[in-house]
Amino acid sequence: MAETDIRESNTRESNNTESDIREFVELEFTKLSKLVGTIQPLLELINVWRFLGYGMLLLALLDIIEMFVPPNFLNPNWEFQTMGRLVNQVGVPLIAILFVLSGKLAKRAKWELPVLALLSRLTLLVALLYILLIPLGVFNTIRLYNTNLEQIKTGYEQRLSQANQVEKQLSQTSPTDIDNLIKRQGGSLNGRSPEDIKNQIISELTQAKQQLKTQKETNQSSVTLNLLKNSVKWNVGALISSVLFFIIWKETRWARKKSS
Repeated sequence: MAETDIRESNTRESNNTESDIREFVELEFTKLSKLVGTIQPLLELINVWRFLGYGMLLLALLDIIEMFVPPNFLNPNWEFQTMGRLVNQVGVPLIAILFVLSGKLAKRAKWELPVLALLSRLTLLVALLYILLIPLGVFNTIRLYNTNLEQIKTGYEQRLSQANQVEKQLSQTSPTDIDNLIKRQGGSLNGRSPEDIKNQIISELTQAKQQLKTQKETNQSSVTLNLLKNSVKWNVGALISSVLFFIIWKETRWARKKSS
């Protein structure tokens, strides 16, 4: 009798355990079904992101081609401005790559696997290219700085030379010549002596030369400031871009492994 009670008790416990397992499985299955129902719209949205990313990458490629056609290498101004455009527009390919890589390998077409592997490897190449832009940017900054100063100096010296020539000619001109010159032009001294007019013109030339010097210094400061601002912005931007592309390459090892 005791043995029968024990067997019945064990049977009831076994049935209760099986019932608990079934309820647990049903509960987890229900949760999983709800989760799949929630994820499904996200997967469909990821597909839209991916195609948007591919489109943005193609547009960025067209912009890059436009930058380098026609090329003008060894021209410091062209190289410097092209570097600036590459840095300023780096956000588009970065966002595009983020869209393309979203969802990793979920719901990928077969043709995407080699594309993802190639894209992952290209990010390392792009990271290296951006880091190489930094010494080029510094070198072109120095070249443009010297070129700009030389141009400003040349323009200043030319105008100063013209003013000095006029001043020299005027100093060698006699009061009679000044009187005759004014009369030939239909003017009048208005009771003033030719010497006073000569001194007035020389004084105005002296002021003009001082203004030329002030303008030269202002232009030098303005050009230098703008050049340094762009140089710092674009060189630091190139460094940040290189780091970001390197991080993408490092974090997309899964794409390279899948293709190998």
